[in-house]
Amino acid sequence: MSGITVVDLYDLKETIAAELFGDVTYPWEVLPKIHDFILELGKRLPEDVFEKRGEDIWIAKSAKIAPTACLNGPLIVDEEAEIRHCAFVRGNAIVGKGAVVGNSTELKNVVLFNKVQVPHYNYVGDSVLGFKAHMGAGSITSNVKSDKTPVVVRKSENIHIETGLKKMGAMLGDHVEVGCNSVLNPGTVIGREANVYPCSSVRGVVPARSIYKSKTEIAEKRWPK
Repeated sequence: MSGITVVDLYDLKETIAAELFGDVTYPWEVLPKIHDFILELGKRLPEDVFEKRGEDIWIAKSAKIAPTACLNGPLIVDEEAEIRHCAFVRGNAIVGKGAVVGNSTELKNVVLFNKVQVPHYNYVGDSVLGFKAHMGAGSITSNVKSDKTPVVVRKSENIHIETGLKKMGAMLGDHVEVGCNSVLNPGTVIGREANVYPCSSVRGVVPARSIYKSKTEIAEKRWPK
């Protein structure tokens, strides 16, 4: 289904986890596989680039880790990434090259592609964030429905996909910009280069190169790349 596949959303050259996506169609299909993938990949990482810190945690020697950050494995932090003051990584996380995990941000079961920024008070759970995706201060991924039923990705009123997952946050394509204090509801998929207005409540699929202003107002970007 176009617009929401791995190929539609991501440049796999921009993640150390490219192999994880090799045999799936939709990005949320990798969520149950992140834990085991990190354990397998960690054993193969070059020791001249990465060092093992504690159990199942591999940190690039060029990464910057604040002493107040809490890191739990399995976890891989790639080169030149930065994990700032009081960040909380609960585990099952891959942080890409040059990515920023900021003050009081919490990660759980996620893949952050290279240059992702989640720099201020963000919660990112059961999600995949593409190359140079950015979440504004206070924006979060909500990963569990209030009725605890499995998450459905709704492409339109009449087209939806059953994920079979009780926990799924958001799939953000490359270069997505999410405004401050927005909530990305379970099963949200945001296409490449889309923008979300601050304080939005988003669910369903946001088309690539669009501007999400509200559920009833989604505009096409008209300025050049």
